[in-house]
Amino acid sequence: MAKKRNPGAKAKAKNPLIKKITDIATKVFIYFLLVSIFWVIALRFINPPITLLMVLRNIERKADGKPFKTEKTWIKFENISDNMKRAAVSAEDQLFLQHIGFDFKSIEKAFASNAKGKKVKGGSTISQQTAKNVFLWPGRSWIRKGFEAYFTLLIEMFWSKERILEVYLNVIEMGDGIYGAEAAAQAYYGKSCTRLTRNQAALIASCFPNPRRWTPKNATPYIRHRQYLILKNMRRLGPLDF
Repeated sequence: MAKKRNPGAKAKAKNPLIKKITDIATKVFIYFLLVSIFWVIALRFINPPITLLMVLRNIERKADGKPFKTEKTWIKFENISDNMKRAAVSAEDQLFLQHIGFDFKSIEKAFASNAKGKKVKGGSTISQQTAKNVFLWPGRSWIRKGFEAYFTLLIEMFWSKERILEVYLNVIEMGDGIYGAEAAAQAYYGKSCTRLTRNQAALIASCFPNPRRWTPKNATPYIRHRQYLILKNMRRLGPLDF
């Protein structure tokens, strides 16, 4: 007589494997949380020496037969021209001082634009861009967006708004091999970013969306129009109240 199968025995046989996978996944998750929080807290005080984007851009340059190029000079928040700070906020994130990392109205507009098949604009705040530039890799996948949201929350929690803007203006790509406001000011105007005028700062900020295609040295009518709008926003916003 054939023996009856016991479903419970089969389930019990699988349980050790499931438990092992669950334990490993839990440990990986906890380690990731601890390491990422420590990383964010450390960079509140330590200036990031390099970003993954800088590395990838140099790999691209090498593949194209060009020499490595990473022009960057860190400059403290208080030494960055107020014009440059206001131009960046006016161009990229006018609610920077009010939100907690996300501009939900802009995100809604970006989703609506994307649903209609149009080009998505203005979805990312300065905080999100800083998180992406410092901690992540370039790209548009949902996985990367999820990590971006996570690191955005962390820097909003552990950094001040001044630190977020300081890091942003020191690591953002501002030209081919040019990173940060100081390197951009030296490359385009032969002066420190501490001495940038309103017009110069606005023209640099007008190229933020595509700094390898647009340049203040050869500003197109479109870039001049963006500069005009940024200057208009700078007048409307007035001084930044940190």
